[in-house]
Amino acid sequence: MIKTLALAAVSATLATTAAAQDPAHLPGEEAVAAYTVSNANAGTAPFEGEAMLQAFHGRDGIDRIVDGMLDRSIADPGIGEIFALTDMVRLRRTLKEQFCYILNGGCDYTGRDMVQSHADLGLQPADMGKLVEHLQAAMDQEGVPFHTQNRFLAKLAPMRRDVVTR
Repeated sequence: MIKTLALAAVSATLATTAAAQDPAHLPGEEAVAAYTVSNANAGTAPFEGEAMLQAFHGRDGIDRIVDGMLDRSIADPGIGEIFALTDMVRLRRTLKEQFCYILNGGCDYTGRDMVQSHADLGLQPADMGKLVEHLQAAMDQEGVPFHTQNRFLAKLAPMRRDVVTR
């Protein structure tokens, strides 16, 4: 009985500590260092109106685009290794939140800011280029019009300085 209570107390403490370290931590994700959750962390302001969200086919379209981009990136022999030690559950969730927030889909972004998220990755310009190619291919597959893709990419482009670190 005492061991059970002690184990329960330790488990509760660990769970509370993980939540305190990582305010957006969800089951199945690895905890990260503490940070302030804010939509400002998304790296840009959202589009106005619903046209962009509709062109991406809503949240379901965003989910398919993010999954397609990441699946292509993981399979790419040139950049796949970047994702080898990445918490893909968390990455998929936060990218979907980020895209949904930027496309004015009514989502909040709970991830870290772009500098914190990419600080230890050592991304080079060519890595970013390949990621953008995979994003474009995923948007093509979803049927997002070319001019709409360009508007979205233009919104993301200023984040490059926070993402590319080498």
